Amino acid sequence: MTRAARAWMDADLEMLRDTARRFFERECAPRETRWRAQHHADRDIWNKAGAAGLLCASIPEEYGGSGGSFLHEAVICEEQMYSMSQAFSNNVHSGIVAHYILAYGSEAQKKRWLPRMATGELVAAIAMTEPGAGTDLQRIKAQAKLEGDHWRINGAKTFITNGLHAGLVCVAVKTGAEGGAKGISLLMVETEGTPGFRRGPLLDKMGQKTLDTTELFFDDVRVPATNLLGGEEGKGFPQLMQQLPRERLLIAVGAVATMRRAIDDTLAYVRERNVFGNPLMALQNTRFKLAECETQARVAQAFLDDCIARLMRGELDVPTAAMAKWWTTDTCCKIVDECLQLHGGYGFMNEYPIARLYTDVRVGRIYGGANEVMKEIIARSLDKQ
Repeated sequence: MTRAARAWMDADLEMLRDTARRFFERECAPRETRWRAQHHADRDIWNKAGAAGLLCASIPEEYGGSGGSFLHEAVICEEQMYSMSQAFSNNVHSGIVAHYILAYGSEAQKKRWLPRMATGELVAAIAMTEPGAGTDLQRIKAQAKLEGDHWRINGAKTFITNGLHAGLVCVAVKTGAEGGAKGISLLMVETEGTPGFRRGPLLDKMGQKTLDTTELFFDDVRVPATNLLGGEEGKGFPQLMQQLPRERLLIAVGAVATMRRAIDDTLAYVRERNVFGNPLMALQNTRFKLAECETQARVAQAFLDDCIARLMRGELDVPTAAMAKWWTTDTCCKIVDECLQLHGGYGFMNEYPIARLYTDVRVGRIYGGANEVMKEIIARSLDKQ
């Protein structure tokens, strides 16, 4: 992976990068074709990732994690996205759900779930989106009612990443009579052997076909009252908002790593491919297009590294994270499109990585909050200046 020097890299992170690269090359790449055909990875990949120290890297050691920081998560994410090994979402598992538990969970919840997540024994997912409510989470309809020492959950969730293998799901539900954001809570559902919980069939997506994505259904699902995250109902929406900058920055990390993969693959192709008796790289259009892509990728990397530095200082705000998310995912789509064009007809063939990248990256402009919503968040911040 070609990269400029990063101010935040050190020897420990370089070792982790090497471990992650070798893991994805050894454990994921050889099984990619079969996983794409079955639309999900084998369950044991989670256990192998845990054994390699790639799960919950930024969770404290006392809860089974590696005791690292966001930088460790970023390095793993970069290598996973660059290698195109999207068969399991470590970002959702380690970067999102684990940190919800760490930030808002009780001591008992942390000790119950985090160590098993770190080993891969327990796979985590987050269930927010519904058939009628996506980016606008205030409109969710899934309900949970407190009945004695249990919550009773009813509703449906869709587009759930890690949905097939998830043994623990963080579910956004309405728990109060108040409308809008005030009535939302987060409930942790342990799925194994839970009556009323069921998974829909694997969803047939345009891209990211190795990543299991399902619908989840909750029909009178009962969970202990103690599974409420944060210990107080109605706090779900603020909890979600507090974690969004971190989540959106992880999306940006993946987008920038994917830009680099697209450019590196295309450079290799145009140097070998001959057109009119000369390497494709000799044509001015090819050189100019790649010059544009390389410049955009380096600008994206510089902005991303600045955002990472802000996050590490506790200074990354919601509007800046929204900028990083929308601009990197949008730019990634443009770069991949330009690189595919330079592959000519071969770019349309799935045997070439650029074709798979083309369909895989498109969802980046949608998940984590649609890019149009990111722009609205930024615009609202400008109104306050």
